[in-house]
Amino acid sequence: MNILVVDDEKLIRWSLKERLTREGHAVAEAEDGKAAAAALEAGLPDLVLLDMKLPDTDGLTILKSIQERAPELPVIIITAYSTVDTAVEAMRRGAYDYISKPFDMDELTITVKRALEASSLRSEVKEHLREAKSKFGIHNLVGESRPMKEIAGLIRKVSQSQASTVLIRGESGTGKDVIARAIHFESSRADKPFMNITCTALQDTLLESELFGHEKGSFTDAKNQKKGLLELANNGTVFLDEIGDMSPTLQAKVLRALEERAFRRVGGSQDIRVDVRIIAATNRPLEKLIEEKKFREDLYYRLNIITVDVPPLRERREDIPLLVDYFLKRFSLEFRKTSTDVSSDALRKLESYEWPGNVRELKNVIERAVLLGSGPVLDADDIIMGRTVAAAMDKDKKLFSLPAKGLKFDDLEKDIVLQALERTAWNQTRAGELLGMTRDQIHYRMEKFGLLKSERAN
Repeated sequence: MNILVVDDEKLIRWSLKERLTREGHAVAEAEDGKAAAAALEAGLPDLVLLDMKLPDTDGLTILKSIQERAPELPVIIITAYSTVDTAVEAMRRGAYDYISKPFDMDELTITVKRALEASSLRSEVKEHLREAKSKFGIHNLVGESRPMKEIAGLIRKVSQSQASTVLIRGESGTGKDVIARAIHFESSRADKPFMNITCTALQDTLLESELFGHEKGSFTDAKNQKKGLLELANNGTVFLDEIGDMSPTLQAKVLRALEERAFRRVGGSQDIRVDVRIIAATNRPLEKLIEEKKFREDLYYRLNIITVDVPPLRERREDIPLLVDYFLKRFSLEFRKTSTDVSSDALRKLESYEWPGNVRELKNVIERAVLLGSGPVLDADDIIMGRTVAAAMDKDKKLFSLPAKGLKFDDLEKDIVLQALERTAWNQTRAGELLGMTRDQIHYRMEKFGLLKSERAN
């Protein structure tokens, strides 16, 4: 690592350089503020050791200059005992730590090591956040239709607001999860956790434990204390997908968590307070569910403060060419295929289809076409949609076959899930897409049928 030592005492600069060089660092020296400014202008180091008293300026002035130019650059203050108060002020202004003269070299090298490790960790977190924003940010919403532009504008407003709840409504496959992630990663919560769970994937007791956590011994299999998603996502976002399928009993507990910003673990007696944004999504008509006494009216009004209505793909057909191009590039790169375009006949076929499965179905159609296609341009024959998929498959590769004597439904379900996993090299997300399920739903069935061990064996 490159370290800049700024001190007017030559002996101190020499001793620091000698020790830090032995530790494997490259050390530059500066005897005053002017030399320090020149060294920083030549190139930013990884760390600065900065004396508080210099002939032509003071450490606070140089610290301010460093903070303005590189706020992430760690600075360790070197100070005499009489100016410790000033060093503490420097830490309040952003310095990493301070050491007092005369200092112990072993203690100093430990402080330098910790500062560099903390700086490296911050850089990794920053890079991870940059990659997450690149992958999940608002620019990943593909579409130039009026509805999609309106949704993009709403996402920008919502993400920067203090809204604690957001409701996303739309048919299955319209991309509600994509919008939820965009809201999170465009917000000030982006560097905090994004936790998601599908409310249909687990039974009530398991879903409650996943959301709120549980105390040791609260039920038969509760061998250890477990933190729930709401606790783990503190200061971040929790995405409740398909909330319309949540039981009324659990809805009441979610309502309390929303209203009081507090909850109790299963079997717990202490309230846990959190600051989380709840994004709920549903493909079901909540108003009708309220009439049928299947969804709590008070929870509906608590969620329905800011609503994002996602239109089905058939109502924004002008976005189909853009989506096709997006998925073509994505899967051609992923599968190392040469398919980069579709013929006019293929595009007409795609634009005229009703897309009951919406964007998810289009994504699967393009993925299949890229995998099976043999040229740079996909033709209409490469585009297989809807029920024609089953007809186009080889009889030996049918997802399941029903024996003449019949079978138990659980056996059938296990066989379907197993075949989907085998086809997708045990990729749970893709297996779910093949069966019209979420990853959570596939994982639940893998646990149910004891297929997780099979996955590890592969």
